[in-house]
Amino acid sequence: MVWCSGWRLASAVSNAGGLGLIGSGSMHPEMLQEHINKCKAATDKPFGINVPLMYPQIDEIMQLIVDEKIPIVFTSAGSPKKWTSFLHEHGTKVIHVVSNTTFAKKCEEAGVDGIVAEGFEAGGHNGREETTTFCLVPQVREVTDLPLIAAGGISSRASYMAAFALGAEGVQMGTRFALSFESSAHPAFKEYCRNLSEGGTKLLLKKLSPTRLADSDFSKAVLEAENHGATAEELKELLRIGRAKKGIFEGDLSAGSLEIGQIAGSIRKEEKVADIFKDLIG
Repeated sequence: MVWCSGWRLASAVSNAGGLGLIGSGSMHPEMLQEHINKCKAATDKPFGINVPLMYPQIDEIMQLIVDEKIPIVFTSAGSPKKWTSFLHEHGTKVIHVVSNTTFAKKCEEAGVDGIVAEGFEAGGHNGREETTTFCLVPQVREVTDLPLIAAGGISSRASYMAAFALGAEGVQMGTRFALSFESSAHPAFKEYCRNLSEGGTKLLLKKLSPTRLADSDFSKAVLEAENHGATAEELKELLRIGRAKKGIFEGDLSAGSLEIGQIAGSIRKEEKVADIFKDLIG
């Protein structure tokens, strides 16, 4: 949810009865501080922070989180072992995102408070296993008793009820909220994604970090490079100009990296967060 989930979206989700998350992966510490301040002013409900653990200023981000007494952190893209105890010492709960049962078991060893099992339908960065959400959730349920949240391809009342039937106790939704009125994504990006057809996204960049991208000039360039045997370094060169910001935040539909979930093909209109919740839970 980088470039999509700032204070407006997070506070709107919390005010509607969910747990809003600020996506810190696109923010320097000073910017995250600003979003935390504005989120606290916009809601008196709890909200959390999503933190990619390979973030270059991770020490500053974690210190800011505990200083601001953020009650819950969702960690991803790395091992939760290093930071879980630190966050627990300051009263912050930790939920970690996994894409397979091996990492789910490691989460238990690390002492996290819950797990997000994210299938490869999800937008943005994904696991290498390419396991679908509804195959992954029951497998993770078998190996852990920790609270389990399902993610990836969930956008409707029917899909979250299906996730519950498979053993999840909560769901995490990205794409539908990324395309909402309160999302900080560029209007051109949102409009483009709402008009994607079935199969309008692909999992690419597997030599680096598998990433689900909407079809675009950039994704075609990536696919062509991969088909011609591009090295990891050559693919990094393709990404070097801040492609995600260009595409998602600035609305450059040609040169930008358009990261969005597979379920975008079924979303056709812009919605306010409150209306999404009414549709989901009545």
